[in-house]
Amino acid sequence: MGGVPSTPRWGSAAEMRPAETAEYLIGALVGEKSYPLASDYWQKLLESPLHLRWPSHRVLQASQLFAQNNCKTRHLAKILVHLAWCLQECVSASGVPSAALVRALNALYISSVFLKYFIENAKSDHFEELHLSLDENEAKPTSFSKDQTIEQLVMHSVLSFLGKVDVSTNTYLLHHELLNFMLIAMSTQLLSGPSPGPDDSHPFIDAMMVQESSLVSLVVSKLLLNYIRRPNFPIDSSSYSIFSEVNQTGVLQRVGSAAANFVLLPFNLFVGSSGEATRSPLAENSLNVLLILIHYRKCIETDYVKDRGDHSSEPLPKEDACFSENPYCKALENAQDIEFDRLDVEGNVQNGPLVRLPFASLFDTLGLYLADERSILLLYSMVQGNSAFLEYVLVRTDLDTLLMPMLETLYNASRRTSNQIYMVLIILLILSQDSSFNASIHKLMLPNVPWYQERLLHQTSLGSLMVIILIRTVKYNLSKLRDVYLHTNCLATLANMAPHVHRLSAYASQRLVSLFDMLARKYNKLAEMSNNKMHMPNGESREEDNLPEDTTAELHIYTDFLRIVLEILNAILTYTLPRNPEVVYAIMHRQEVFQPFRNHPRFNELLENIFTVLDFFNSRMDAQKMDGEWSVEKVLQVIVINCRSWRGEGMKMFTQLRFTYEQESHPEEFFIPYVWQLVLSCSSFSFNPNSINLFPVDLPLEKQDSFVGEDGQKLQSGGLNGLEQQVDVLV
Repeated sequence: MGGVPSTPRWGSAAEMRPAETAEYLIGALVGEKSYPLASDYWQKLLESPLHLRWPSHRVLQASQLFAQNNCKTRHLAKILVHLAWCLQECVSASGVPSAALVRALNALYISSVFLKYFIENAKSDHFEELHLSLDENEAKPTSFSKDQTIEQLVMHSVLSFLGKVDVSTNTYLLHHELLNFMLIAMSTQLLSGPSPGPDDSHPFIDAMMVQESSLVSLVVSKLLLNYIRRPNFPIDSSSYSIFSEVNQTGVLQRVGSAAANFVLLPFNLFVGSSGEATRSPLAENSLNVLLILIHYRKCIETDYVKDRGDHSSEPLPKEDACFSENPYCKALENAQDIEFDRLDVEGNVQNGPLVRLPFASLFDTLGLYLADERSILLLYSMVQGNSAFLEYVLVRTDLDTLLMPMLETLYNASRRTSNQIYMVLIILLILSQDSSFNASIHKLMLPNVPWYQERLLHQTSLGSLMVIILIRTVKYNLSKLRDVYLHTNCLATLANMAPHVHRLSAYASQRLVSLFDMLARKYNKLAEMSNNKMHMPNGESREEDNLPEDTTAELHIYTDFLRIVLEILNAILTYTLPRNPEVVYAIMHRQEVFQPFRNHPRFNELLENIFTVLDFFNSRMDAQKMDGEWSVEKVLQVIVINCRSWRGEGMKMFTQLRFTYEQESHPEEFFIPYVWQLVLSCSSFSFNPNSINLFPVDLPLEKQDSFVGEDGQKLQSGGLNGLEQQVDVLV
């Protein structure tokens, strides 16, 4: 045998040893001779025990030879057709036949290796080198429908198997490899730019988007059930002929990125040294595929594109882009709890197929795996898009199941990605839009918080912990990230919570006042810098001053931040003062931090209520006759007693702030690259980095996002890589 597969000699094939037979058959596949779709060659190829142990350079050579000859042989299209037929046989049979299983697995392994090479090394934007069609002289089988393409045929068969055949000991490996195949087929997205355009070509994923809604619903349901149930690889692999020996891993062995370095998973990936299953690759791959499917958006041609002519290089303006509906996203958004019947709350029967999920199991599974960034993204997709699941979450009495791992993620922000932090904050903001959520989190008491290291938090409410962590995140961001987006998101959530605060802990109350102090010091520094800059000759600043490019703009931002914090304090004092003596104590203990702003034109109105409260309680303190010095306990006792007689006299009522999250009009520019970054970083899938155009491989993406503040002014911030969050104050 040489560097590439030898030229086949059919006459001697029957006399060869199994490995040589495999060498011979693969050599025929990548060679110059074209074998018709009906040739018995395909049966021999797919039924042979293909245990090749090729090094990566031989796989690369075979792939190059296959690419050279495929334009004439159309063997890639033909093996995909045979894969589809094998899967159809598996679906139609009452039990998956072992022979059909072996053929399907072999077809999957071979097609995956070469398809990945074709995609990674594609020279054309529309992947013409795949040649996903049969030669004109080839007779089409009667099973081909008139308008069905090969990619539609194979993807329909793949989805039908995933949706209709249950995961079992016999079918686990085929389910897993089909998901691997789907990742490869959808990886054409990695070659496109971050903004989908009408000229982008994704033959396989587009074929998945045109499947019937009933099949789409089945697939979405199965992928989520795989994530929930997390089936493990069956320890007894004797039923798989390709795994008859532990050391045999299948076609072409495990190879490097030149071809398909993840397709042929080694046996020890599934089974640890102890012989016990260590994790659920099927659950992880199901989540990968689901996230890619639900966040895909296809840009379709618009009148603008037609008017400008076919040869124009002018990019499509974002506002003129038009996208077709994503059926997988729609199916996820319409998913219902399996515990309820098909009648909605108004008694209307749901039209069309419906995804039925055990919301309770999904809730619990998410709580267990939120350390995985992909699970965070799934939770975001559910609470942002599926109103039924959001309502289910909000009525759960054990909200700590979801909130504790998310708060721990924020606590460990320095060890998390910025996108993970942003997604957690968005989820918290969405939840905080509901008043019942804000009330219930203060009723749920936590015995302890073991991961919080700064101090012992004993019998702290979940609401108090949330306030502590959000403020800690703002402080961390101020010193490290300096991201306005993150500041605004944290403060927006705190503002939504404020009117419902109940018995805020002493530590949380202190943190809230210290937040005002910290932002006030930053504001004063910027104000001083701005004032000095205005009095410089010719308005020039010294180099050593290291002034920001636009100090005035930053000063306006911190003015808005201070106003939001004052609004938060006002809401607590106005609506819940009798239930929050610790907040009153914290304000009294640090009342000097508010004094410099008492006559400030931007803050004096909001400070009036704070000083009304201070005057009331200071006068009550002065009226007390004390022997000796005041202790914390004695001060608190006086505050608690006088909270009972508090009537709110002299307090001004302000419009209650309410911040809402709105997904930006072109979320695909963030989500498509983000999902693929997660798939590449959190799974065994890899891709030639030199071929990736979807996102910079070495450099983080930088895009500007905006918020709408209380006065309608947009605050610019960066870091969410294309996801624009708008926080609107509703009057």
